[in-house]
Amino acid sequence: MNFEIHTSSPEPIYRQIVGQIKLAVALGRLAPDDPLPSVRELAQRLVVNPNTVFRAYLELEREGVVYTKRGVGTFVAEWRDMLSLEEKRRILGEALDRVLTEAVHLGITERELVELMRERACSFNLRSAPPVKEKK
Repeated sequence: MNFEIHTSSPEPIYRQIVGQIKLAVALGRLAPDDPLPSVRELAQRLVVNPNTVFRAYLELEREGVVYTKRGVGTFVAEWRDMLSLEEKRRILGEALDRVLTEAVHLGITERELVELMRERACSFNLRSAPPVKEKK
């Protein structure tokens, strides 16, 4: 996996690493039980402090994206439904707010945004799930 770090970005480097690993998993480029580079190896490759990579891996583990076998390495985790629907909606709502803010500033219409989302969704490993039942 190739990582691309932008030191001029306002996003912290560890968050860039987290985002790229999550994207690789979502696109199917990383599968469950695939190994990630060691903290030291990735830090050397990216020319960053090992603590930065460690922080990224720690966050990914906390989110259930990866797991660590002490003395062996860090691996992509099986998908588990650990978050409540409310928590998932909160997290995605915050992300959507950022996307919608950008869309407004770029002059994108709702129709264009929905069309773009459908086009992009085809390349992601969206899991099939039963429809969410609305509470009445």
